[in-house]
Amino acid sequence: MVTFVAAPSPCEYLPDQVWQLRYDVNERLTLVEYADRLQRGWRRFGAATFRPECPACRQCQSLRVPVDAFRPSRSQDRTWKSNQRDATLALAIGPPTASDAHRSLYDKFHRHQSREKGWPRPEADGADTFLDNPFATEEWRYTIADRLVGVGYVDRLPRALSAIYFYYDPDERWRSLGTYNVLAIIERARTVGVPHVYLGYYVEGCGSLAYKAAFRPNEVLGADGSWIRFRERGQAPTRAAGAGKVSSTC
Repeated sequence: MVTFVAAPSPCEYLPDQVWQLRYDVNERLTLVEYADRLQRGWRRFGAATFRPECPACRQCQSLRVPVDAFRPSRSQDRTWKSNQRDATLALAIGPPTASDAHRSLYDKFHRHQSREKGWPRPEADGADTFLDNPFATEEWRYTIADRLVGVGYVDRLPRALSAIYFYYDPDERWRSLGTYNVLAIIERARTVGVPHVYLGYYVEGCGSLAYKAAFRPNEVLGADGSWIRFRERGQAPTRAAGAGKVSSTC
């Protein structure tokens, strides 16, 4: 395993802050090992697990949804029902794949986010980076009449599902496929009997990550290493101050 701490750099979540990430790169990382790290606030991208160790900011909060307690909001319920009623929208779950359709959709999504939200331009072959994983990862493929419109990556762990990343066709954004994907993950967790869905880091003030706190009730990892209730049903959402430049499931 290779361990290192990246040099401080401008934060992609909060532009007025500096971030610094610790990385552990382990090509032999197991599901059980990662499940333990996930509970302690780490995230994963490929064989690298990471967590923030920022010089002066502690705004990154690991957020998870307790499946049995979760109840959708009215808006989430409408999104779920409208997409469920659409017989042309299909979900297939399988191993990660690479195709021209994947790459085209990834590039289209990131061009839109770059234009509308100031995200960095898409990396060459960025969609292919999700193929290399130390253990089996699920790819959630959404199609409309066989046209690829959304792709998500999910780790199925012994006692949790963890959302890694999701991209979709901006022309279909009226469907709220990002919200629908999280609802589908929560429903799958309920079906297979795992108690939590992990949504990555919530950062107060980052508009791109604000949606995570809308899945309620939810929990965040406290400073003492214990998970505590964060946002409950019926709480008014906190207004996000910044646009943010990050992916939907960091």
